[in-house]
Formats: sequence, C-alpha cells, structure tokens
Amino acid sequence: RINMTFKLDPHIHSCYSSDCLTKIEDIIKKSTRLGLNIIGISDHNTIEGSKKAIDLTKNNEDLLVIPSIEISTIDGHMLGFGVEEEIPKGLTPEETIEKIHEANGLAIVPHPYCFYRHGLLSKLGHAKIDIDAIEEKNARFLIGYSNNKAKKLTKKLKLPGLGSSDAHYVDFIGDCYSEIDCQMNIDSVLKAIKKGKVKAKGNGTSNILLAKYLINKNFKKNTR
Repeated sequence: RINMTFKLDPHIHSCYSSDCLTKIEDIIKKSTRLGLNIIGISDHNTIEGSKKAIDLTKNNEDLLVIPSIEISTIDGHMLGFGVEEEIPKGLTPEETIEKIHEANGLAIVPHPYCFYRHGLLSKLGHAKIDIDAIEEKNARFLIGYSNNKAKKLTKKLKLPGLGSSDAHYVDFIGDCYSEIDCQMNIDSVLKAIKKGKVKAKGNGTSNILLAKYLINKNFKKNTR
C-alpha cells in the first residue's frame, strides 16, 4: 500500500486528565471538523481516556486514535505513544523509557525545555536517555524559546521532531500538529515517526485565548 500524508495531533488531553474538562466525544468531533486524520489522547498518568476514544472510533475510517499516555517521571513528563497499558508515575526517565519500549511504544519528550510545565530536558541532560522523538512544536508557548531550543536539539541528535497542540481545551486542538507520511494504522504511524517521516506544523495557541481559558478554568475550580 502507498503511504499518504496525514495530519496528526499526538498530544491532546481529555477530562480523564485532572487539569482538563474536555469530553472525549467533543475531541472526536473537533478533530474531525478540523480535518485531523490521526490523534493521540495523552492524558496524565492514565490510559482510560485513550481507551474510550479508541472504542468510540473503532468504526470511524476518517479518524485513527493512537493509544497514548503522558507519564510523570521523577524528572519531568514523557509520552508513551502507542502504549496500551498504564505505566506507573514516579519512576526515573530511564525506567519509564524501558517500560514504554517493553510495551512497543515510542518514548517522546513533550515540551522538553518548558521548566514550568515539567519539561524533562530542562532538568535532565539529553545524553542520558534513549528517547525516540521530541516535541519540537508545542502549541502552548509564550515567546517560543523552549520550542526553538527543542528544534535545535532534534537537528543535533538527528531525532524526529513532532508538532502537537497539548490541548487542555477543545478549541486548542490542532493549533500545532504533525504532517506524517504513513498509512492509517497504528503500526505504520509508529514506524513513520521512528523513521522521521514527520514535520512539525502550526502557529500555536493564542496567548490571549489561553489566558482567558486559564482564568475561566480557575474561576470554575474556585466556585465548585
């Protein structure tokens, strides 16, 4: 079969993350409306949202959901992309990567240099860990310093660089994404990332809209 270029957002949060309220059904609707072909529900330390999204799209030929999880290591966050089982939080990055690889997933570092959002490489040297890819374009940024640093690292290490929204609110889905040359199945997507057949795309989430969302979220939390 011939590979095609698809739009992938590998890092979306749902209401199964403690800091997000977005329903899985709304993520699926929004992703479809935006013309995304492949998504990953990468919730904090749980695969429940990912499992539900996979179940809801099992007969959907237009949207492929890749199993995923964002794991809190002792030094920062790590995506287990393609992982179908829960990996415990609080392990070292090395232990976490080992478990991701044992589960046939890819170890991807999200927002690597964003120190105020548990960026793994802001605390840990890259030479110490056997990662498969780096999120070089995370849509949630203020001035772009962290993303620029991540992009330089992907070139230096010759690692694949991904774009993703890291959306914690439905309207931010797809603000950054990846173009990927693959077929519409999990194995092909993972292999394409590993081979570097991806390009980071998108302009990022508006800081004004992000500020409004954060203020609204905190207001709702404080009035519960």
